[in-house]
Amino acid sequence: MTDTAAPTPRPAGSSKRDPGKLDLRAAPRRVVRFRRGLVIGAAALGSGAILGVTMMALQGPALRIQDQAEELYNTERKPTSDGLAALPGDYSQVRPQTPELGPPLPGDLGRPILERQRQLGIAPGGSELSAEEQRLAQQAIQAMEAGVFFRIENRPRQDTPAVTGQSQQMAATETGSLDADRLALDPERDQNNQQRKLDFLSQRDAGGIYNPHALQTPVSPYQVMAGSVIAASLITGINSDLPGLVVAQVTENVYDTVTGRTLLIPQGSRLVGTYDSVIAFGQSRALLVWQRIIVPNGSSIEIDNLPATDTAGYAGLEDEVDYHTWRLIKGIALSTLLGVGTELSLGSDESDLVRAIRESTQQNVNRAGQRITEKNLNIQPTITVRPGWPLRIIVHRDLVLRPYQG
Repeated sequence: MTDTAAPTPRPAGSSKRDPGKLDLRAAPRRVVRFRRGLVIGAAALGSGAILGVTMMALQGPALRIQDQAEELYNTERKPTSDGLAALPGDYSQVRPQTPELGPPLPGDLGRPILERQRQLGIAPGGSELSAEEQRLAQQAIQAMEAGVFFRIENRPRQDTPAVTGQSQQMAATETGSLDADRLALDPERDQNNQQRKLDFLSQRDAGGIYNPHALQTPVSPYQVMAGSVIAASLITGINSDLPGLVVAQVTENVYDTVTGRTLLIPQGSRLVGTYDSVIAFGQSRALLVWQRIIVPNGSSIEIDNLPATDTAGYAGLEDEVDYHTWRLIKGIALSTLLGVGTELSLGSDESDLVRAIRESTQQNVNRAGQRITEKNLNIQPTITVRPGWPLRIIVHRDLVLRPYQG
């Protein structure tokens, strides 16, 4: 058997409480109430003040005459300029300007004489002329009485080919047709140079149908004739910031043009030339010309500025181009920061001296920023061609050489 604990007996005086009385509640705030009479009195006082201010504002300016500022400028006294003070007060004080008449002129000749004097700029006889007026009148008389401004002399006749009337008519017809074909285009609005293209299309060859040059016979069988291409590569690099010389090396043997069997310029020959360091904005190719060829056995020949091209035959060489964009951006950023700094450094409440200093600083900074930007814009692009760059030399005049013997 198990022992069970007996329930604890409840005291006789205790009873179960109501759960609703056990809720936790805070004491409510005390309500503050205004007195009705006090509120009405404050509203009446405020309304009366507003009404009084409104009535004072609607009254005329007579109430504020004493408060007006004292007039600093005397409006009753108006100064008059010296020029106006010297003028007459009415038309009765104006004296009529009657011209002084000269001595009487004879009969019917008076009017022609006066007309002649007016044409020559001579005053009437009543007034004396100054020395300058007399000199001008004398020059006018000499100019009117002088002859023509050129003389016809018998000069020796030059031997010129006779031009027939038919040829003159043909020349006039061609000139008229050229003028008719030319369109009157505004040069300011002709952005694409259309007028130059029209002139190029309308031009005519006046030399006839026959070539005046005769057939030329080669002076030597060992020639590199015009139109030949010499392959080479750069030994020295090119930087267009400064002018300088450039050296290249022939990479392929060059034979005579007629037979193609005789070696004239061997592989390894040196080319000496120069390049153009003046680069325009947007240009990406360097212009090179060659002035001398030196073969390995020591002999050399001068060439007349043979142009250099790339492997495709385009004039000049193109490798790397530096437009100095970063330098331009830095200059613009620097001028912008300087301008912003002068605007933000001083406040709005400033005296005349501070305002003058601020405006002068802004102008100088703006001018300096513009100069910096202009300097950066005037920097020409830099074209760089690295050593070893392949190129071609186009011969435009015949080169007379001798067979190479190493």
